[in-house]
Amino acid sequence: MNNRPFKVLGIQQVAIGGTDKQRMKRLWVDMLGLTQTGTFQSERENVDEDILAMGTGAHKVEVDIMQPLDMDKKPAVHATPLNHIGLWIDDLPRAVEWLTARGVRFAPGGIRKGAAGYDICFLHPRSNDEFPIAGEGVLIELVQAPAEVIAALGRRRPAWLH
Repeated sequence: MNNRPFKVLGIQQVAIGGTDKQRMKRLWVDMLGLTQTGTFQSERENVDEDILAMGTGAHKVEVDIMQPLDMDKKPAVHATPLNHIGLWIDDLPRAVEWLTARGVRFAPGGIRKGAAGYDICFLHPRSNDEFPIAGEGVLIELVQAPAEVIAALGRRRPAWLH
């Protein structure tokens, strides 16, 4: 499929869910040395999230540690410990249009601002009759890469293409 009108540039984030953010922070911040760069809460998404980071600039990867605001409500961000993975995309609107036309199922909500301020959308973890391609059990976030990430990562070609 060489006519793909977008490129996946790299991993933007890994989101980990649990019932106690403080326990997760002990590992990710206190033991592994990641830096907390922000927080995010959303009743609609039932999430209380700390945004951590490793690396800098275009090579920075977020590790988002999340707990539900209400354990009895959905979405249950803690029910799957590896909640989702985020991928940098160089042209998110074109990616969504192209993927949808080819049967990829997206989660409700469309393109919107995410916790870190970038435009995002999610590939649904499960397919259906109308959209037979999905994350096969994994929620995948597509994240619009900012210009500096596109400049830093967009020019690199995978080693197997050389």
